[in-house]
Amino acid sequence: MTEKEKMLAGMIYDPSDAELQHMRTSAHKLCNAYNKLDEDSKRRQAILAKLLPHGNGAYLQGPIYFDYGHFTTFGNNCYANFNLTVLDCCPVTVGDNVFMGTGVSLVTPVHPLLYAERNMYVNEKGVLTDKEYAKPIVIGSNCWIASNVTVCGGVTIGDGCVIGAGSVVTRDIPAGSFAAGNPCRVIRKLTEADSIHLKKTLWE
Repeated sequence: MTEKEKMLAGMIYDPSDAELQHMRTSAHKLCNAYNKLDEDSKRRQAILAKLLPHGNGAYLQGPIYFDYGHFTTFGNNCYANFNLTVLDCCPVTVGDNVFMGTGVSLVTPVHPLLYAERNMYVNEKGVLTDKEYAKPIVIGSNCWIASNVTVCGGVTIGDGCVIGAGSVVTRDIPAGSFAAGNPCRVIRKLTEADSIHLKKTLWE
């Protein structure tokens, strides 16, 4: 297996691999170019087509930060506010109509807990590197991910969820839930009683 294949399969891989380094450098350059453009620039869509070639139905306010981009898929009609960070060492899959507040981070990498396994070492090529692996992230359709939420690798968030601001999502969240906290936990199910049409002060 190549190091990229190992990475995407959730196995220990060598991030100093030349192919992976090239992909990261390309993605970082595209992000920098995107971040320097005005919001209404047509060039932004051309950059996103290169950065996110496997599905991008999103408006990304910017600045944006992707490790690879190639391993992230957005469904239709998605939005992310300022400072979206996506470390897509494993696939990141976002459904339709997903909205994200400022400072959201989707982070698939996982590092060893024991420092002797986590610390840098010199590989057989004489290159300083470390041992990493990653776990995929799935966010279902019709979700709201509020500001400064971190979603960790291995998590699936079901359709129609709301994740409260500042949450750190370390485990799966079932569909139709309001969840919040660090670590994030389900507070309750969302129901028709949450309709804004029942909040009279919003309309008078």
